Amino acid sequence: MIDRPPVLRADLHVHTLHSRVNHDLPFLHSRDCYSRPADVYRVAKARGMDLVAITDHDSIDGCLELLDARPGATDVIVGEEISCRMPPGKIEVHLAAYGMTEALHRDVQSLRGNVFDVIVRLREAKVFFALNHLLHFYRGQIPLADYLRLLHEVPAIEARNGTMLRAHNELLERMAGWRSAGLSGGGAGRRLAMVAGSDAHTLRRIGRTWTEAPGTTRDEYLANVAAGLGRPSGAHGTARTVARDAYGVIASFAASLVGVGPADHAPLHRAVCLAFVVLSLPFEFLPIVVASAGKHQELRYVRQAAEMLPRWLEQQDAAPDLRALGERA
Repeated sequence: MIDRPPVLRADLHVHTLHSRVNHDLPFLHSRDCYSRPADVYRVAKARGMDLVAITDHDSIDGCLELLDARPGATDVIVGEEISCRMPPGKIEVHLAAYGMTEALHRDVQSLRGNVFDVIVRLREAKVFFALNHLLHFYRGQIPLADYLRLLHEVPAIEARNGTMLRAHNELLERMAGWRSAGLSGGGAGRRLAMVAGSDAHTLRRIGRTWTEAPGTTRDEYLANVAAGLGRPSGAHGTARTVARDAYGVIASFAASLVGVGPADHAPLHRAVCLAFVVLSLPFEFLPIVVASAGKHQELRYVRQAAEMLPRWLEQQDAAPDLRALGERA
């Protein structure tokens, strides 16, 4: 009998109430998620996750809160989803970094205007990171071939996101599997490492999409994921997935206005938000409409990327150096 190395699981893309800003309706001051870190930990463990990662938007406070409650915990991955901009098109780009510290978190905040500056700082700190949901924010701001040159700069890609379409995730997994010096940013024969996570903004989907990798400890697991031994597993996303998350956040926002959950609003603003919630009830079909339109657009760019990728792989050296373009922008 062959002894197989132990395998650990972690959902490497999860949010808590420390993802504070929802940009869809900013005047409401709604959070992007209302899940408490302790509940995220409990649900992740109940669903078979050996390690628990939190990747809040531009914050590690959820991780620190969890570690305060569990001093010395060795099964918590301090992550952060860093929101950046990619010049010259100013496309929003999200990098998931694992093994963050308070000092490194502070350092990257002033660099987020240029994703390449953030990448340089993370590499200096020897922190493993991945490019999340590649085509989520792409809307033709720059030529797609130019945008895809981001893959030269990152050690890993999120090859399965629990809110992205199967076609999107499968394309990214194929891209990660192609052996190319240009794609890997290193020598020939290397690959982009792969991560996967639910991108859960409610408790409902935590641990439904995950990354498996060999290891017996958190550090071994992350080292093996970084070495390309991670395997994406679990659910893909649909318009229904996104809409149900949106409805969950809306419900939690409404509950917070009547005192259940974080108190984010002064009395007058709370009254205005409550009035808005009541008046918007007849329009609560909109999240599924918006989600469906978004998935239609996502599929369009996935198909465009799939069609042009073989040609791009042959001609990638002809594409401009985006870091140089960013410096001139």
